[in-house]
Amino acid sequence: MSALALALADGAVVAKRNLIKIKRVPEVLIWTTISPIMFVLLFSYVFGGSIAVSGVNYREFLMAGIFAQTMIFGSTFTGAGLAEDMTKGIIDRFRSLPISKSAVLIGRTASDIVYNLMSMVVMSLTGLAVGWRIRTSVVDAIAGFLLLLLFSYAVSWIMAYVGLKVTSVEVVNNASFIFIMPLTFVSNAFVPSENLPGPLKAFAEWNPVSSLALAARQLFGNTGGIPAADVWSLQHPVAYSLICIVGILAVFVPLSIRQYGKTAARS
Repeated sequence: MSALALALADGAVVAKRNLIKIKRVPEVLIWTTISPIMFVLLFSYVFGGSIAVSGVNYREFLMAGIFAQTMIFGSTFTGAGLAEDMTKGIIDRFRSLPISKSAVLIGRTASDIVYNLMSMVVMSLTGLAVGWRIRTSVVDAIAGFLLLLLFSYAVSWIMAYVGLKVTSVEVVNNASFIFIMPLTFVSNAFVPSENLPGPLKAFAEWNPVSSLALAARQLFGNTGGIPAADVWSLQHPVAYSLICIVGILAVFVPLSIRQYGKTAARS
């Protein structure tokens, strides 16, 4: 069996171990499902009446942005989980086992896709309840959901690197908040990027969260009469999102695996 196949097989075992935690700590599942509901209701009813988007119902405009934000927030489970395993000595136990060095990271990031998938299902049902609709084909809709999950998977490798670097759950949560909040709010996730002032508008236009949200809107058929963008990243949001996903994985997968080796060597 090849090294890659062994790493994937070992990673599947680690992923199963992480998912069993849902049964043993059901509070994780409860908060994973409550958070998306809160975001959808909060933005729909609190901010929805104050924000108007030309050419489209705001709730349909909003849902893709909330999907993007929630998927990125969901990726923080990876960093927090690894930091917790480090502090509890579980990583040391993994080191004593004859498994691939990358298996722990593969399993951790893979299991968090399941958490994000559950959030996505709950969020979709909540969105349908407040008036959101998918207006394209089933194939396009599935492509939209898959793109969101792929992006969250890529960001989870960034969080894995952070979790191994700081080895403290509190620091991971604070660092994630500082990283995610400006990334999601200085974008077109909740308001059109053309409404932002000069420098912020330029940042938002090339922000991967903007392209992800717009790609999801296009694949869900929620663009309505929104004016076409004049920058390449938003003219080709699906392609730009995929480029960002590949770029993040190309950088942070090897960085995270290398950091795992350094962290394990210090422990």
